[in-house]
Amino acid sequence: MPALQGQALGGPTFDGTVTIVQEGRFQLIDRNGVAHLFLLAYGASPEPSQLAALQRNQARVRVRYGPADDLIARCATRITVLD
Repeated sequence: MPALQGQALGGPTFDGTVTIVQEGRFQLIDRNGVAHLFLLAYGASPEPSQLAALQRNQARVRVRYGPADDLIARCATRITVLD
């Protein structure tokens, strides 16, 4: 899992549904149907082992993220389940 590069742990967010999970990587589909790829940052909440349950439940989440240098994906620092 990458460390967050070049940005404080605040950062922007995306809301959407977790649709694909593989180890510490996941895909989020936003309300416009656009897919966003993420990698969990080292020490991020939740743990990688908890991502599968979010996907299985098609959970609506808010992902706080930063850039992941030299990668297509963004680096997720926190995932919060939305009601």
